Amino acid sequence: MKVPSLLIAATMLVPTHAATPPPPNMALRWNDALLQSVRTGTLGPPHVARALAIMHTCAYDAWAAYDTVAVGTRLGASLRRPPAEHTRANRNEAISYAAHAAAVDLYPAGRASFDALMRELGYDPADTSSTPAGIGARACSAVLTYRHSDGSNQLGGYADTTGYQPVNAPMKVSQPLAALNDPSRWQPLTFVNKAGVEVTPPFLAPHWGGVASFSGQARDLADAVPRAALYGSAEYQQQAAEIVQTTGALTDRHKAISGYWSDGPSSETPPGHWSLLARMVSQRDRHTLDQDVKMYFALSNAVMDAGIASWETKRDNDSARPITAIRHLYKGTTIRTWDGRDIDGATWTPYQPSTFPTPPFGEHVSGHSTFSAAAARVLKRFTGSDYFGASAVVAKGSSTVEPGVSPAQDVTLRWHTFTEAADQAGQSRRYGGIHFRDGDLRGRALGAEVGQAAWDRASAYWTGAAS
Repeated sequence: MKVPSLLIAATMLVPTHAATPPPPNMALRWNDALLQSVRTGTLGPPHVARALAIMHTCAYDAWAAYDTVAVGTRLGASLRRPPAEHTRANRNEAISYAAHAAAVDLYPAGRASFDALMRELGYDPADTSSTPAGIGARACSAVLTYRHSDGSNQLGGYADTTGYQPVNAPMKVSQPLAALNDPSRWQPLTFVNKAGVEVTPPFLAPHWGGVASFSGQARDLADAVPRAALYGSAEYQQQAAEIVQTTGALTDRHKAISGYWSDGPSSETPPGHWSLLARMVSQRDRHTLDQDVKMYFALSNAVMDAGIASWETKRDNDSARPITAIRHLYKGTTIRTWDGRDIDGATWTPYQPSTFPTPPFGEHVSGHSTFSAAAARVLKRFTGSDYFGASAVVAKGSSTVEPGVSPAQDVTLRWHTFTEAADQAGQSRRYGGIHFRDGDLRGRALGAEVGQAAWDRASAYWTGAAS
């Protein structure tokens, strides 16, 4: 199986006396398998977050049948098996059949690789006649039935169900900004993608705020977030000026941070990125299967709720991205850009690949910030400490914006705590010129609240307290 891409560049900072990590358990194997389909697929960040949550919930619900107190999310304790059957082999089998069913449902194009993993593990993907296999199939079937009508419109190809239409006409990124109907509102962009095709992506999943939340609190938490600055206010002008100043003075380190956390097309996306960081925690702390099932159950559902909450806020505000605000405010004004040139502000571009200049959805709040803060909160609660102790090396010349040029030398990023990593992920979007300060900071605050609510709910399931 392909090595997770993030792990090639990232190295855990562990004590020198630490033993070699144990082989990946079943929770890690299926997480890796789903992430490979994420990388080759086309689903956006909130969809990926939901997919990870569904698979790990199916795995958790199957595992719960072989625990003495944990209850499943859909069928409660009705699948509970006698203590004599609570073996690792039975857990592995039940988890694998549940995860396989979820993976095939979410990424049907990956069925061949999912089937191959089942056979590698010693299971026939078509045979659910054994008790553990049947438990896994039943547990996941209940989760999938629920999620097929959760507001995501998965069975309709995730198409928008709200009738959203942008108020601004598309901007062709290669040309100066023309007239705007409302400088406060989101604007589609037209650009040439990696395939050499001119595209104008629509607002991604404007209906996502209506997806059923794991904790039941995501939408309420989102609705309490302060609104984005409006055109004509001092705040609107100040936030644009800050991005102009920041991107005009980027160092190699700033650019490396932007690139490391970018998680754009053909990547794990932000939810998958944190799933890989959690894998590091599992290896660092030598987790058991039981620990990883619970950690990923809580983490993935927190990140799914972060996607729901941030997209509810994005759609509610429908706010302009920096490329729109800056081109409108600085048209006819000379400003410094990230490559050291002085340009007309009407042609400003963020520090992003020209083939994906800005993600296609509203600015406020930052999804990266919300996803990351939610994940950091869960990992902090699960491990009992904010300590992370990890690092990643951004290789010389590896920038997708300035390939072969930036960074001039290898740059090592280090995070003492989970909070530091989450904060850097949020800051990276400001270095990249695609989020404002408020969008970042409000997203961090929202993510922490969402993560705490999901943690409370998840831990109630595995302690048997949830109904």
